[in-house]
Amino acid sequence: MADVAVVGFAQAPNVRATHGTTNGVEMLVPIFREVLDSTGLRTEDIGFWCSGSSDYLAGRAFSFIAAVDAIGAFPPINESHVEMDAAWALYEAWVKIRTGEVDTALVYGFGKSSAGDLRRTLALQLDPYTAAPLWPDSVSIAGLQARLGLDAGEWTEQDMAEVAARSRAAAGPGAQISGRVAAADLLAEPYLADPLRKHDCAPITDGAAVVVLASADRARELHERPAWITGLEHRIESGSIGARDLLRSPSTTAAAEAAGAADVEVAELHAPFTHQEIVLRRAIGLGEDVAINPSGGPLCGNPMFSAGLSRIGEAASRVMSGAARRVLAHATSGPALQQNLVCVMEGRS
Repeated sequence: MADVAVVGFAQAPNVRATHGTTNGVEMLVPIFREVLDSTGLRTEDIGFWCSGSSDYLAGRAFSFIAAVDAIGAFPPINESHVEMDAAWALYEAWVKIRTGEVDTALVYGFGKSSAGDLRRTLALQLDPYTAAPLWPDSVSIAGLQARLGLDAGEWTEQDMAEVAARSRAAAGPGAQISGRVAAADLLAEPYLADPLRKHDCAPITDGAAVVVLASADRARELHERPAWITGLEHRIESGSIGARDLLRSPSTTAAAEAAGAADVEVAELHAPFTHQEIVLRRAIGLGEDVAINPSGGPLCGNPMFSAGLSRIGEAASRVMSGAARRVLAHATSGPALQQNLVCVMEGRS
């Protein structure tokens, strides 16, 4: 099967609210142009387009069809969609290139969380018989998970605050939240959902991201230092929260082992809550020598359905810039780290 590499990445600024429509067109058009210009590709050069978004977030059926307006009416395209984070759309595109059906693919994800009540909307992904009718919101579920870990001695509130402080200090100009802050100052803030404070939770964000993939034959034509995907795996756990050990993430461990996640220098982790980063670091086996979320990660901007794809793009950018040789990206979907994807990439001489 053909080797596949990331050759382009762009993302919209992470902001609390945009004034555009829920189909994401206004966010997508500029980053499509940016990534096509950076690779020298034209719309007709893309062999496969694949997107990730959610009709529940947009509040209408088949909203992703309207997003295709950002691509243009002509020429006709080969297109697909996943109703989840676009990291899984990248997986579909990766398979498409690996099997030789196409040699280029453009993957994009978008989410306008400001259009509704995100915490309530995410309750719809829970078990429809026993959990969803109670409408437990996403922050409260994460709070239960965090409390379990605190009571078991797995982490402390200081550990959680240090994750937030490090993320904010690392965040770049496109982040929604950034700036240096002491962990002690964060711990002085009131609880949002005990034991979670505001800094423990990813902000509500509008945003979009796009990644371009290419086969081995095309990759070096499009970028002098492609980020070669050496492993890409995803695993899922039970949809019943009570049937899982929320202090562990066996699906992440299994995906990381299958993807060959050893010896990475940088890891971009899709952890929407501070304690979940701790769970993920342990599940993957990341040591102190690994740079975690040098982009700031989702705690500094978490656009639904593109934040996972952005982790892949951010990690790939480290390889493409020459800043790192071997990197890891992680994406999650579902409540309390239910489903997890791990992507390992490297540069080659």
